[in-house]
Parts: sequence; structure tokens; C-alpha cells
Amino acid sequence: MNRIMGLDVGTKRIGIALSILSTAQPLETISRLPEQDAIQKIVSICKQNNIKKIVIGLPKNMNGTIGPQAEDCINFANLLKNDFEIIFEDERLTSKQAESILALQGKKYTKDKGLVDLKSACIILQQYLDRT
Repeated sequence: MNRIMGLDVGTKRIGIALSILSTAQPLETISRLPEQDAIQKIVSICKQNNIKKIVIGLPKNMNGTIGPQAEDCINFANLLKNDFEIIFEDERLTSKQAESILALQGKKYTKDKGLVDLKSACIILQQYLDRT
């Protein structure tokens, strides 16, 4: 059974989650820059985990249009599309949702923004898994 990767691609960090059966589990947060290093790390994780499909959060504007942040995610995804099936998942408000979950868990996410990226990657992947 092939696992699926979920990515929350930000300007500084990338949250990575992996599917285990029908559940999204956090893996790690990596630096976005240098971008080629981030791509190599993602490809390496995919090879180690037999991943063929990557779900990437697409931060659409609240009215559903594609803005600069979403274009940046699409450009990043284009660096992976030759090797993997790429699925875009609407990620509007996932960061707020992640912050709420972390606060309920008593996690100090304000001092470690990587926690928000990691939880957001899980939410993005879980949304996709719940629909399929």
C-alpha cells in the first residue's frame, strides 16, 4: 500500500505529514530555503516511504481566488510534479485551526512556529484522506 505525503508549504518552513492507513501523522518540519535542499529532502522521504502522491495545501484567498501565496505553492509543486502525483488541497484557515488544536493540547506554538506548520500539514492531508 502506497503512503501519501501532505505538505504545508510556507515561505520559511515546510510541514510534512505522512499517511498511516487512513490517518495523517506528523513527520517533521524542514526549512524551505535553500529550496533545492528542501526538494531533495522531500524526495528522499518519499523514496524511503514508497510515496507516489503528495497533497499540497493551496492557500487560496477567502473568495476562492489564487493569490501570490497560492502561486508560490504551485511553483514549488512544479518542482515535484515530474516524479510524483500532485494533489492540491484548499488550506484556507488551516493555520488558525492548527493553532487552536495546539492551544487545546497546551503546546507553546508561539515560540515554535514549526509546530503550526506540522499540524497544518496533518490537517491538509487528513482533509484529503477523509474525502477519498
